[in-house]
Amino acid sequence: MQISFSIFSEMSHIALTASPTVVAFHRGAKQWSTLFPSSWRSRGINPSSFPNSTRKRLPLRFFASGKNGINGGVVDEISETVKAHTDFVWPDNKKPRVCILGGGFGGLYTALRLESLQWPEDKKPHIALVDQSERFVFKPLLYELLSGEVDEWEIAPRFSDLLANTGVQFLKDKVKVLKPSDHLGVNGSNASTRGGTVHLESGLHIEYDWLVLALGAEAKLEVVPGAVEFAIPFSTLEDARKVNNRLTILERKTFGKDYQISVAIVGCGYSGVELAATVAERLQNKGVVRAINVETTICPTAPPGNREAALKVLSSRKVELLLGYFVNCIRRASELESTNTPTEVESVETVPGFEKYILELQPAERGVQRKIIEADLVLWTVGSKPPLPHLEYSDVPFVIPLNARGQAETDETLRVKGHPRIFALGDSSALRDSTGRILPATAQVAFQQADFTGWNLWAAINGRPLLPFRFQNLGEMITLGRSDAAITPSFIEGLTLEGPVGHTARKIAYLMRLPTDEHRLKVGISWLTKSAVESVSLLQSTLSKVLSDSSARSD
Repeated sequence: MQISFSIFSEMSHIALTASPTVVAFHRGAKQWSTLFPSSWRSRGINPSSFPNSTRKRLPLRFFASGKNGINGGVVDEISETVKAHTDFVWPDNKKPRVCILGGGFGGLYTALRLESLQWPEDKKPHIALVDQSERFVFKPLLYELLSGEVDEWEIAPRFSDLLANTGVQFLKDKVKVLKPSDHLGVNGSNASTRGGTVHLESGLHIEYDWLVLALGAEAKLEVVPGAVEFAIPFSTLEDARKVNNRLTILERKTFGKDYQISVAIVGCGYSGVELAATVAERLQNKGVVRAINVETTICPTAPPGNREAALKVLSSRKVELLLGYFVNCIRRASELESTNTPTEVESVETVPGFEKYILELQPAERGVQRKIIEADLVLWTVGSKPPLPHLEYSDVPFVIPLNARGQAETDETLRVKGHPRIFALGDSSALRDSTGRILPATAQVAFQQADFTGWNLWAAINGRPLLPFRFQNLGEMITLGRSDAAITPSFIEGLTLEGPVGHTARKIAYLMRLPTDEHRLKVGISWLTKSAVESVSLLQSTLSKVLSDSSARSD
């Protein structure tokens, strides 16, 4: 990697012979995740692969270079103003170019679906997948990270591994600007031959023929004072790591002490209930879990069988349900003490090195007293916001049509209205069902939409009619701990599998939904091995207990 400086009068030309984070994982090439220009590395890629780099006149700043690069120095400090844009170079501009934004269920599975379809040789598209993380996260199994049931690689494999045997190019980057042009000159006609451009934070510009919006959603914390500062959401791998780390430290610091770890979970939908059951099982008698919900019941949209199974498990683990309350604010306990504010918490005992938090709960109905509770850890599972409204659109009057929630309005084929070359799915889509309600942002919906999006892209590129998406509800599943879950299949009315049977069925169902055959095989072998080891351990424990009891009787 080389950086050359040429100083002309008072201004400086900075020639950047660097290439952005673009890796074709064809034939097993390994990923190198470097965002241009904040950190630069060289992997022997010829800079001429990106011939359209824009050179800018910029003020000269001091750059400290190290020698930890592979083929040269690494820039340690670069001004934000140095972000010269670079055009992404597709392998062949004569073939369709598909850019997929977001590597979650919708984005990754759409890419894999496109790869699996049969294409005419001149129509097989080049695919670029953009995500700000280097790992795909199978979110329904994040809870198992807290319980220790799964390893991180099993539910969060690297995109480089998943795409190693495909032609999909992965870019570790973040979307900054959308500049669609498929509405220009044709008034949204299906005959549009123009796609648009995506600008990434690294300075990379991707010109596309077809665009897929699958950016997912982010936790919505700013609605409650103190939530952004003191609550931890639970929707990403980083969130799960942070929660696991905090619990581990709390467990170590309170080991052998007469102290109850207090955990407050905001929200009693599926995510909140699964989190409450998992954390309560992990803490056992060393902690207390409180779950707060504005509704007067848990999982209000769940099938009765799943809800009843969850209530039974939560009750057995002594989870305190605070139903009919919403969180008014979250504060540090030390702030209340310093202001001498009266609270219902008589004494606040803290873990050394840890801050204690106070949650003010307001009743949803009149005539009910407010509550004040304390917690060592606050977990947030309510509210989400798609990132689409936060993107900087181009200054043309035609932008992506969004609803009040920030989701793209689509037709029944998952195409964005007014943009025949843009598809949206998952949390990014505002598609409605036959009753007029927006489809829920669940993994099941995203799975099915990815399949349709892949097919409809194939149809659009090949001039075939597109299929209308119809969601098929296959049932609902909820995890309730290491050996507990509940499943209510839609095709057998009134049936709910719970306990160990439900737990096994749920894991098998999700195993079959993992992204690739190779990854499914690896994870299946891993889970089978763990199950065998646990069975042998349980058998040894049982035999030891029986022999001990027999010995005691003979004495």
